[in-house]
Amino acid sequence: MRAIALLLGLGLAGCSAQADPPPPVPEATRFAFVSDDPVKQGERIAKVLGCTGCHGADLAGKDWSDELGTLWTANLTRSAARHSDAELAAMIQTGQRADRSLIGMPSHLFTKLADEDLAAVIAYIRSRPLNGEEHPSPSFTAEYEKYRAQGKLPTSVEDVARHGEEMPPDLGREHELGRYIVRATCAECHGLQLRGAASELPGDKGRPDLRMVGSYDPADFVTLMRTGKAAGNREIGLMSEVARGRFANLTDAEVEAVRGYLAELAKCDP
Repeated sequence: MRAIALLLGLGLAGCSAQADPPPPVPEATRFAFVSDDPVKQGERIAKVLGCTGCHGADLAGKDWSDELGTLWTANLTRSAARHSDAELAAMIQTGQRADRSLIGMPSHLFTKLADEDLAAVIAYIRSRPLNGEEHPSPSFTAEYEKYRAQGKLPTSVEDVARHGEEMPPDLGREHELGRYIVRATCAECHGLQLRGAASELPGDKGRPDLRMVGSYDPADFVTLMRTGKAAGNREIGLMSEVARGRFANLTDAEVEAVRGYLAELAKCDP
């Protein structure tokens, strides 16, 4: 009996001992939280993602028509009036409206946005006053249809199907924020593997491999991202415009995360 009691006692002691606590769950990767106001937070993220660049500062849409056809970006103030948050999120991340695929919307870049970042962008869109007109549906020329027949100029839905799960190289948790930001931004021009690409648009220039950032002086990189000026106070075309309009809205820590990721990428995956 004494032996049984001792064994039971040891068993109970073992059951009552505290187990090691589970490892902490890493925080979700997302853009820096800089405001308690979701609208202000969403405005900053919308600028970084290029929403205001494509749809206009008032989000009322812009005319991007050219020799390939008539194409306006949506008047988002009117879209917000017609659609629920869930419907807006679906259009942003799938490139699909109820009636057709979107054209030119880089939805494949937004498939991995954190829920909080997507919600903030939608809060900002919904906060804008109704203004401007509805814009015509896209219409295209024979030249556009020729490119389509060659497999070029995919719709937003097609881009999501091809690239919606693709990620830039994984360089570990230390560089996860930089990877997150470049996927949602830089990859629009430089591709999801960030190796640059020849443009499929007529007359458009190709984009360089972003591993070139490994050779940048860190201070020069910050200046470029903040002012659009490359080393030697140079303007470098579209990148200068994008830096001033979009990347100037990144926090200092986010700029450093992007630089650190790209510099490490140049070492690990040249």
